[in-house]
Amino acid sequence: MHAVDVFEIVGALVILIAFAAAQAGWLRQRTLTYQLLNFLGSGLLALIALHESSWGFLLLEGSWAVISLIGLLTLHRKPEPQQV
Repeated sequence: MHAVDVFEIVGALVILIAFAAAQAGWLRQRTLTYQLLNFLGSGLLALIALHESSWGFLLLEGSWAVISLIGLLTLHRKPEPQQV
């Protein structure tokens, strides 16, 4: 196993942990933690895709990273309404 493989697995696990936690109700999607985990995981995978010239994977993960970054930047502008 190469170092790139390890980073690829770590990036995927970071995204999957955030997704699974949100699905289980342990983590809300409009939180810093959720958005940051998605940004870090997808950013790492996008860099690997770029390095490997995997254009479809780069499109997917690069888009995911950009959307997560936008989510991070908008967290402080529009707070989520309190749920009762």
